[in-house]
Amino acid sequence: MRLLSSSLFALAVLASPAATAQTPSLRLPVACEIGRTCFIQHYVDRDPSPEAQDYRCGTLTYDAHSGTDIRLPSMASQKAGVAVLAAADGKVLRVRDGIEDVSVAGRGRESVENAECGNGALIDHGDGWQTQYCHMAKGSLAVRPGDNVKAGDRIGRVGLSGMTEFPHLHFTVRKDGKVVDPFAYGATEKSCGGGTSLWDESLRRVLAYAAGSVLNKGFAPGPVTMEAIESGAAEKDPPVTMSPALVAYVRAIGLKGGDEQVLTLFDPDGKPIAQNKAPPLDRAKAQWMAFAGIKRPEGGFRPGLYRAVYRVMRDGKPAIEQAFGISLRP
Repeated sequence: MRLLSSSLFALAVLASPAATAQTPSLRLPVACEIGRTCFIQHYVDRDPSPEAQDYRCGTLTYDAHSGTDIRLPSMASQKAGVAVLAAADGKVLRVRDGIEDVSVAGRGRESVENAECGNGALIDHGDGWQTQYCHMAKGSLAVRPGDNVKAGDRIGRVGLSGMTEFPHLHFTVRKDGKVVDPFAYGATEKSCGGGTSLWDESLRRVLAYAAGSVLNKGFAPGPVTMEAIESGAAEKDPPVTMSPALVAYVRAIGLKGGDEQVLTLFDPDGKPIAQNKAPPLDRAKAQWMAFAGIKRPEGGFRPGLYRAVYRVMRDGKPAIEQAFGISLRP
């Protein structure tokens, strides 16, 4: 989601309380597991023109995006509570709390003018380094200006405040007041894969670039909507042998124009019984939902393990592949 600089946080760099000649080693700022309980939706835009490009010359960003968006898979995950953590030792400079957790899609962008970051915090790490944490949940801020924090300390919870339509943390890194990309610090503009990672060595494998991911997957007893997936309702009613239908669904992020998607449902014998083969996408999509299923046969579905396979082909090669299954019981 587009993030404009909030007047509370986009300030001139203050004098650093504890100067250091070293670049920071950043911890993951969300208490989640990348690729399973959270996903990177957007990276910093590395293209100074009106076009947009992430640090690997991909499309997982948009024009002037200033940070890394770490997204939760649904609002159900957000309501369960996921902590936002300090990425490095530092001192809290600014905080904001009290903004409602409401999607900007329903209330309009003008409603968050000058508060696009929503509930957030700004932390100084010395030697001109700062990190900014946006869109946190109302009432969740656990720090105050002047507090000293250690890497991994809880500073709030992921929310839906400010200029956003989905639950995520927008995480920005600055050096001397300028936005830097923690995945490619020092890389020249529009370069592909250059620069230095600021992430702690232990995180670099899990944070390896993924040109698209499956955000949600599962089975339902009937047609599925994007709203049901986002709210978590789609997960609450798993199908059984006498359900009216058996439907496999996925929601993917980071798809590109030209991507070809196929979702196939297999019976316990490994025979394909339903398939959704979508036409090539006309343009890049931040997210996309697909489902494939069949109505209940006479006498009900046969008990056993049903599998689904979702595959995205990009430029003739598999870009995303995900298999999942369900054991149907009477």
